Amino acid sequence: MRTLGLIGGMSWESSAHYYRLINQGVRERKGGTHSAPLLLLSVDFTEIAALQHASNWTALGTRMATAARTLSDAGAEAIVLCTNTMHKVADAIVAAQPQPLLHIADATGAAIVRGGHRRVGLLGTAFTMEEPFYRERLADRFGLDVLVPDAAQRAEVHRIIYDELVRGVVRDETRTIYRTVIAALVAQGATAIILGCTEIMLLVSQADSPVPLFDTTTLHAAAAVEFAIG
Repeated sequence: MRTLGLIGGMSWESSAHYYRLINQGVRERKGGTHSAPLLLLSVDFTEIAALQHASNWTALGTRMATAARTLSDAGAEAIVLCTNTMHKVADAIVAAQPQPLLHIADATGAAIVRGGHRRVGLLGTAFTMEEPFYRERLADRFGLDVLVPDAAQRAEVHRIIYDELVRGVVRDETRTIYRTVIAALVAQGATAIILGCTEIMLLVSQADSPVPLFDTTTLHAAAAVEFAIG
């Protein structure tokens, strides 16, 4: 198997699920006591979140590039960035080292196309929902029409991610808010919903949506398993 290099800690709540999902996937595919050869470099999310909200993407790109280069130098044969938002600096990671970046939007877009969907709703941080790096990749590479919630709902979805989910707080009242946002996207014509933040899967399940959910954490981990097994 090939060795994966994971950049985690954004937040560690979802990074722990990456570790579990990747190893479960390898065991299911190869059987017995097989597990994934991987390296994990985990960052301090307080520092990352502060730079995000200060819009200091140059510094963030440098940090992610350094992390990727460290993993590559240690023997990683592909980089798995365990977060949606930080794919805004994907180009910096690619430029910094020779190994492929397994892009989370590509894993997600491919699964949506296989599912026969074209118009989809996107939930995530404000950066992921509002800036073009994620939506345009899905549109350009996979022909998807990506809808986002209205401004008030985007603000609430974003707040919940940073104030609750990355801290491991999961509340029924919050789940109700997300159900309302999902319903509004479906009313606009979305036939599927992207859980475009790796923590949302901690809160929302298929039972909360009248249309299929595409969980980016699970899809990204599955893509990592495919690469590792080869």
